[in-house]
Amino acid sequence: MSNPSRLPLFEQVILPHLNAAYNLARWLTGHEQDAQDVVQEACLRAFRAFDGFYGADGRAWLLTIVRNTAYTSLTRNKITRAMTPFDEELHGEIDPETTGPVANLRLSEVAERLQTAMESLPPEFREALVLRHQEGLSYQMIAEIVGIPQGTVMSRLARARARLRKCLVDDEKGLR
Repeated sequence: MSNPSRLPLFEQVILPHLNAAYNLARWLTGHEQDAQDVVQEACLRAFRAFDGFYGADGRAWLLTIVRNTAYTSLTRNKITRAMTPFDEELHGEIDPETTGPVANLRLSEVAERLQTAMESLPPEFREALVLRHQEGLSYQMIAEIVGIPQGTVMSRLARARARLRKCLVDDEKGLR
């Protein structure tokens, strides 16, 4: 069990990364409540194991724990991934002063199509895209978090992007 005197250090090193942890958990589980549960469990696990943390990258360490916790939860509970509506507050904001109603509608439609396409991807592709493009992590950092070679990260990203592009193109053709 973690030493309670390390609590201030834990808060300093780990807590700034809770948004990234939630973002990853949300995309892996597909549900807001499940993501919150995963992040809570991951934080408990991180705190219990914090004595074994020796100054490495706190963000990568926490995201690794979140990833493992999410997959454990998905396997244990057989959580089904239902389609969820686009949540403007969760996935980004549109500044109404810089865009008009028509532009807002177009952006909302594109965002919904993108979310639907992302949700159709296998979890390993989704996590690679989220870690790279939403969290801005390097290929090496993703490889460490996921526990795969850097070349596999690059391959997954390339395949994920290709599948995402195909889904969006197919969707666009279906809309016309």
